[in-house]
Order: sequence, then structure tokens, then C-alpha cells
Amino acid sequence: MSACPNAATATVDTAAESADPCCAAPLPVLGRDVTVPLVTGGEVTYAALDYAASAPALQRVWDDVAAYAPYYGSVHRGAGYLSQLSTDLFENSRATVAEFLDCRPGDQVVFTRSTTDSLNLLAATIPADCEVFVFETEHHASLLPWRDARVTYLNAPRTPAQAVETLERALAERDPYGPALVCVTGASNVTGELWPVTELAAAAHAHGARIVLDAAQLAPHHPVSVQELDVDWVAFSGHKLYAPFGSGVLAGRADWLQDSEPYLAGGGASRKVARRADGGVDVEWHTTAARHEAGSPNVIGVYSIASACKALTEAGFDSLVARERHLIAKVREGLAEVPEVRVLSLFGDDAPRVGVISFVVEGWNSSHFAAALSAEYGIGVRDGLFCAHPLVRTLLGSDPQDPGECGAPEAAPGERSLNAIRVSFGAGTPDEHVERFVGAVKELVRDGAQWKYRTEDGRCVPDRG
Repeated sequence: MSACPNAATATVDTAAESADPCCAAPLPVLGRDVTVPLVTGGEVTYAALDYAASAPALQRVWDDVAAYAPYYGSVHRGAGYLSQLSTDLFENSRATVAEFLDCRPGDQVVFTRSTTDSLNLLAATIPADCEVFVFETEHHASLLPWRDARVTYLNAPRTPAQAVETLERALAERDPYGPALVCVTGASNVTGELWPVTELAAAAHAHGARIVLDAAQLAPHHPVSVQELDVDWVAFSGHKLYAPFGSGVLAGRADWLQDSEPYLAGGGASRKVARRADGGVDVEWHTTAARHEAGSPNVIGVYSIASACKALTEAGFDSLVARERHLIAKVREGLAEVPEVRVLSLFGDDAPRVGVISFVVEGWNSSHFAAALSAEYGIGVRDGLFCAHPLVRTLLGSDPQDPGECGAPEAAPGERSLNAIRVSFGAGTPDEHVERFVGAVKELVRDGAQWKYRTEDGRCVPDRG
């Protein structure tokens, strides 16, 4: 059965691409022509430079979803044509994601709501005596789900080698020497720096531990191979992979998933439910990925992830990575020309990274600076602690008790605040957006903001009074 009659088959338009991969055209994304008003007057094309929070939908993904939408139906048990077609599309999407991640035979691909949901699911499956090891540098999605486990939090390393050494030492010294799980990011959502995943996986396995990779910031920028990295599980979100339709993925080894109680109890997770003679209920649960997918699944969200996986694969990660390095160099070189700007880094300037860069500006409240970029230049960045509070506090050299929180600065415009500014970009970012950003940073530092700003509900906004 065809997965979707008349489904969109749009591919990347390569007519404008250069033979030089770093000069390849950006992939078409939804909203690329949206204009926004400036507080100083007029309008400008919006420069979306907050990809690390949520990336815009690829046009290819939107077209595929729109083509499928009239054929939407419930999955797995419907006898009607649309239900059967949707079931076929849903399960084919699972196979597409498994191929995109280069999963091992026997691995399961479970569809969730997000990376956070995926890691909370895994946290619910770990053995009762399992100890979890996680660096303080992690996003809260990786740092916080392990509430029912013994957790060892590792200090921020300053080199990739130190990360491996720190983990090896902690695993070797664990007492009791029982089951263990390591949770680590592939690319930092604050600094963009790549972590030594292969080496960390080898260290984990050498000490009888398993490892889960938070690939939320890695998968949109670099190929992720479960087999080459030798990780046990990988988690990522659709909304960072150019498929912002409310789905995520947990993929990897089946045993812990099969041996645990279902993440949610309900229809779809159960194979058989029967009343007992004593009046109770007996339940036989699925042993497949369906065990943890109770309820009606987000078919459109799942299909959008599969569409994005195909689009990125067809575009070619070699070309995507080369173009992104070109953009990273433009931003870093531009910021380096402004003495008042300090770029945040764990591993140093030469560390490989994805298109995520955080910085602070001397004499500026970071929320004030971000607000001015938006209101006066039409540039969307992010300010705050980026749901990685311990890491940002470490990078800023602050005391753990200093005031400040994610997205809600304590300081007034113009005062120092415990937060930072993050610019992030990816496959859909044109050169003009990063060039405008660099130019705006230079102008704001040199000339100051053109408008007055005030704090309202924890956010810095233009004062229109």
C-alpha cells in the first residue's frame, strides 16, 4: 500500500548551489519570507537565529505533511482504507528513523513527545539498583529525569580528554559496582561544542555501564550512527530537526524497555486485557515499541520526523556540515572583532562545534541586548540560562546562589545579569541573517540601543509609553 497517495516529493532545489559545498544554498524552510515590524519604523525579513530552541519546518516537511493530511486516519486497528494507509505510513516512518540513526538489528524506535519525554521514559525503565552518571553541563532534559535513581553529577570538564577521564574514574569508583547508565549530550545547547561520544561510550562499556546520547542538538547538524558511536540509546526531538509537530524519538536496546512497566498504561500498549475470577484485571503488554506508545499516536508528528530525516539525508550531511562551518566562522570572526563580547566555551576556541554560540557583552544586560536585536533589527535570538543553569553559571564564573533564572533576568536594562545571549542557526540559514546579526552586534556595542526598554513580566521589552 502506498504510504500516501499524491504525497509531496519535493527535493532540495540545487540550481542555486555552488560546487563549493560551503557556498551551497540553504535548505528552504517555512517562514523564510516573513517580515516583522521594527520599533524604529518599517519592516524587515525576520532573521530566525534561535534554531537551538526550535528550528523552522523544512518546506519539504511541510509539503509532505500537507499532502498526507487529507488521508489522516487512526492507526493499527482501523479496517478502513485511511486507517490502513496511516498505519503503513506510521510504521514506515519508524523504519526511516531507524535507518537515519543506523540502528542495530533488534533495536527499538519508540515515538515520544520530545527529547525530555524520551529521557523520562528511559528513566522509568532503568533497573532498580542502577546508578546514573551525568555531567553538570547537560540540558535539564538530561540532568533532571533520574528522580528515582541514585545519581552522580560530574563536574564540568575543560577538555574532551578530561571528560573521558572524569567518567572513567567515577565509574571505576562506584560502590556498589552494579548496573550503571551514563547520559551525555552530543553537542552542547549552550556552547555548540561536540562531545567525545565514541570515547565516552567506550569508557562506559569498559566499566559495565550503558550510555544514552542526547542528540537533540547533534542530529540536526551531523549524522548520528548508533553503531559507529556505539551508544545504547539515542534521544532527539522533531522540533529541533526541522519537524516541529510535537514528536520525539527514543531509539536503542530493547531489553530494558521490554522488562519495564509501560511508560503509560492504556490502549495500544496492551495486547490482551481480561477479567479475573476474583474481579480484578489481567493485562498482557506488548513487547514491541508499542509497549511505551499508549494512546492514539501523533501520526503527523511522526511522519514529519521521517520526512525531515529523508530530506537531510538527501541533501547530504557533508554539504550541510561544510555550509554550517562557513556560517560559524562568519559569526565567530565577527564577534572576535568586538572586544566587549566574550564567547562562552568549555573546550576552547579550536573545539569542533555546531551552529550554537553563546556570549555576553560587557556593560549589557543580556536580555536588553537580545530585545534590541529583535526590536531594532528583526533578529530572533535567545537570552537566559538556556535550561542548562549549572553549565551557564559555571561558564559565567558565578556563585551557585547568585540570582538569575532562565529567561527572566533579575537586573534592569544596562545592568549586569546572570544570563547570556545565544545565537543558533542551521540548514535553513542564509548568509544575510548571520551578516545582519554581526553588524547589529557591532552597532549596538558602538552606538547603544536606539530605543528605551523596560522589564515587563520578567522580559525586557521596548518602552512604548
